[in-house]
Amino acid sequence: MPKPKTEFETLYPYRLYEPEDLLDPELMYTVPEIARLLQGLDPDAELDPDTEAQLIRWTVPWLMAHTDDLVINDPVGDEPGYFGLVHDEHPPEEIPEDADE
Repeated sequence: MPKPKTEFETLYPYRLYEPEDLLDPELMYTVPEIARLLQGLDPDAELDPDTEAQLIRWTVPWLMAHTDDLVINDPVGDEPGYFGLVHDEHPPEEIPEDADE
């Protein structure tokens, strides 16, 4: 149910980070690490599982909104995917036609 703004002591502007403002162009990050960075936390900050799960849910749409700015590695086995900035020194490769086989 919506609430009147007068019920809140403080209102802040809603800020969304651009990938280049958040990520080091020379590093690759997991989704949980990006989730922490989006909250102003250190990428390896300890979080309880419920908090981490919520932050990840908020992070996935951010990743989807910035697909043109990001690259992902080709995970091997159970390894997580790592995301990084598109960078001239490490441009993305074309995805092979048989990649899903």
